[in-house]
Amino acid sequence: MVIHVVGARPQFIKLAPVLEAFRELSIPFKVLHTGQHYDYGMSELLFKSLELPGPEYNLGIGSASHAHQTGMMLTGIEEVLHNESPTLLLVYGDTNSTLAGALAASKLGIKVGHVEAGLRSFDRRMPEEINRVVADHLSDYHFCPTRRSVELLKAEGIAGMLTGDVMVDALQRFSNMEVKSPFEPPYILATIHRAENTDDHKRFHAIWEAFQRISKDIPVIFPVHPRTRDRFRGILQHPARGVKIIDPVGYLDMIAMLREAQCIITDSGGVQKEALLLKTPCVTVRETTEWPETVEAGGNRLVQAERDAIYAAVKIMLDTPVQANAQPFGDGSASQKIARFVKEVL
Repeated sequence: MVIHVVGARPQFIKLAPVLEAFRELSIPFKVLHTGQHYDYGMSELLFKSLELPGPEYNLGIGSASHAHQTGMMLTGIEEVLHNESPTLLLVYGDTNSTLAGALAASKLGIKVGHVEAGLRSFDRRMPEEINRVVADHLSDYHFCPTRRSVELLKAEGIAGMLTGDVMVDALQRFSNMEVKSPFEPPYILATIHRAENTDDHKRFHAIWEAFQRISKDIPVIFPVHPRTRDRFRGILQHPARGVKIIDPVGYLDMIAMLREAQCIITDSGGVQKEALLLKTPCVTVRETTEWPETVEAGGNRLVQAERDAIYAAVKIMLDTPVQANAQPFGDGSASQKIARFVKEVL
């Protein structure tokens, strides 16, 4: 039996096609939700829109400091593993849930598989980078989304398996559904949630000022992460006329909004890929990215968290045609490859 450990919105998206592949091959599994994302729009709504069954376990950890949150996850995951004695534990991506799952299982001698292994931004200031590196070095099986991720693992003495990206699988499965964006184009879609931008008030205020300036030319739609809303409730209550603050939306609505936007402003790794695959220009407010393939394909532009730099980058990308480029990320069969490996090897 396999335990899937997830806890955050991007992991739920990655989980959906993998569970479908597991069901097709009759591989027994249970889902453990750490509760890292607990807001309705970030958790329950997403499970519904992805047609995911409710998790067998929900630890309900919620928000806390990295150390406190990871510690509580370790305790809760360990208890579940003692009760279930799974053959394999699968972790996804680069969150604290990823780190806690890999650490708890490895200390109990349970095999660990890492879905989306081998990514590197080479910026150790990012908590996600620490989580990726540690999870990879604790894992027994490494399911790599790109050839670059295989090569990066090889340089660290780890053998990775090239599967492709499970988010491509999810996008192919759900993007064909006839869901229209709840907002009429033209608009810019913005998603900002990473600690480097939301824990630094100067950076976030510069990003917010960029939204205000851009909105004079084209409306900006900003679905706000609950943690971002809590930190900046005061300024978010007084946006410019062209900036619309909304709660997080379901996956299908988000894909429709990404597809119909004129440009994306983000710090999310998943959104960078989805923008490229949907042929929407993207500006990423970060100094580095774990998905350099999006920049090399011409669909993504990295920019400093400065008002004028963000504005200028958006103006450039609005005039930059983007060609859909799924090649670096596989053909949509990553979930099946992972499931077959689990079935045959374990």
